[in-house]
Amino acid sequence: MRTHSRRTLLGAGIAAAGSGLLSACAGGQAASGTDGMNGMYGTAAFSGPDRHPPSGYVSPDGPEVAEAERRRGAGPVRRFALTATQSRIDLGGRTVRTWTFGDELPGKVMRVDAGDRIALTLTNRLPQNTTLHWHGLTVRNDMDGVPGVTQRSVRPGASFDYRFAVTTPGTHWVHPHSGLQLDRGLYAPLIVDDPREPLSYDKEWIVLLDDWVDGVDGSTPESVLRQLHGGVDRGPMAHGETEMAHDHAKGGGRGTRARDGAAVPADGPSRLLKGARSRLLGHDAGDVDHPYHLVNGRTARDPRTFHAKPGDRVRIRFINAGSETAYRVALGDHPMTVTHTDGFPVEHAEADALLIGMAERYDVMVTAKDGVFPLTVLAEGKGRATMGLLRTGSGEAPGPSVRPRNLYGRIMTVDRLRAAESVRSAPRRPDRTLEMTLTGTMEKYDWAINGSPYTPDQRYPVEAGERVRIIFRNHTRMWHPMHLHGHTFDMPHGGPRKDTTILLPGRRVDVDFHADNPGLWMVHCHNIYHSESGMMTIIGYRKK
Repeated sequence: MRTHSRRTLLGAGIAAAGSGLLSACAGGQAASGTDGMNGMYGTAAFSGPDRHPPSGYVSPDGPEVAEAERRRGAGPVRRFALTATQSRIDLGGRTVRTWTFGDELPGKVMRVDAGDRIALTLTNRLPQNTTLHWHGLTVRNDMDGVPGVTQRSVRPGASFDYRFAVTTPGTHWVHPHSGLQLDRGLYAPLIVDDPREPLSYDKEWIVLLDDWVDGVDGSTPESVLRQLHGGVDRGPMAHGETEMAHDHAKGGGRGTRARDGAAVPADGPSRLLKGARSRLLGHDAGDVDHPYHLVNGRTARDPRTFHAKPGDRVRIRFINAGSETAYRVALGDHPMTVTHTDGFPVEHAEADALLIGMAERYDVMVTAKDGVFPLTVLAEGKGRATMGLLRTGSGEAPGPSVRPRNLYGRIMTVDRLRAAESVRSAPRRPDRTLEMTLTGTMEKYDWAINGSPYTPDQRYPVEAGERVRIIFRNHTRMWHPMHLHGHTFDMPHGGPRKDTTILLPGRRVDVDFHADNPGLWMVHCHNIYHSESGMMTIIGYRKK
């Protein structure tokens, strides 16, 4: 058995993108064809960073940002290219027209070592503006990919060069930060390897989970958002529902499709979902009935197969790239050892299944048994599921209706995890506290923070060097996966370091971060339909 620092992906259906070793370069360079007038998880256009922003704050391309980047060092540069394009994709029995990176779903994996610098050219072949956000990375602020805040949008036919240092290893991913583009097919894994990797394993799989609606019977993410803004009836569950008994008993009951009396828009059938319930998510599981759920771009009709030999130690990197769905994940007859969440190591913990919110990542280790086993992925509380397969030998593959027992065993949630000693922050009282109360209702779909829907001029001020505490209070009846750009935070009571965390209805969560990356940074719900409707804001570093 070897300790790996860079591996070939086996059976995952994701090919490594080419990367060349170049001389080190400094700073980012924007190519021609950018535009400051594109919505950021919001369809309304708004002013770019040069149009009367609040005064006294660090600019995304200011000297403070350049100095912070200089301190990260100038390692070898890895070059990549991504093209956002319209495409036809086979999901496994269903072909759809959608948008992807390079005609592949997911996009090709990008792989670098901690200490490298990334040089990536994004080319836009879409009919609308786009950007690229590096989810989980502490990039320099002008490379964060937020149009109208940290950069101008990349217009159709244009390109943009992203260049920055990568300092910490982990499982990350990339996606646009423009409108509802994430709920198409524009996402790809980004793995930052640790040159001093302490784990030892034989194989590695990268597993991306996704909920899918684009191009199915005329539906688009935009048509779904229009339906949501028409209101969602949260009344009692309708008669005639077809729930899965095991899921309902364990907090994963199937919601009924909101068709009775609902108008069907010209651009697709109703995708509204009511009655979706989950004990793990604090009752309401979601509002969107995605017709398909995917494992590495495939439905359960033609599942992705992962190959190994009996006895192999396998590292699985799970990424929830979905827009509105939490997933409960189990590998049939295989206990899992959780080693990382959101890229950071944790004290190893045993689990039978994982609960993964949108944008969260979990790394686990398993020892492959002999046979064929389902990698079952439940859309938590929504009554749908998908699967992949682990094959180590001969045998008949289990069907998509199989539900392994460990789905209902020890389910890993973030409150059960503790940060590994190597990444624990020294105890320190916060220098500043920011209070963010999540507000809104399903009926009005008026999601906001502190009662104010997003505008690009919002600022929650911090100063460099401070220890900052964010107090999240959820005053809604929905759960929200809250994400902070450009930083990682410490969960309370010795919990793990993360950049995205689930906040249940009626709950409060305090997270602490070190203000060491100057600029303007988004805080938002990673339910794309919530953030698109206004549940986001900006933390801004004050100039000294």
